[in-house]
Amino acid sequence: MADRFLPADDPVLEEVLNWTVDRDAKDIRRLLQWLPQARSSKERRALLSRVHELLGEVELSLNRLDSMH
Repeated sequence: MADRFLPADDPVLEEVLNWTVDRDAKDIRRLLQWLPQARSSKERRALLSRVHELLGEVELSLNRLDSMH
């Protein structure tokens, strides 16, 4: 990521949001890797539901990061 000229108003929040995006992206990747090995449609739906939840969290974090800059 490129360095900005001015620091964020809340660098701690910015760090937390960046961590959240990174962590959720890793979790989403892992869940999608597990999806083909799911034993039942119920299990696949549960994995996919969690992916959707994490994607929503990533989107909120990215929106907050955008509003900080």
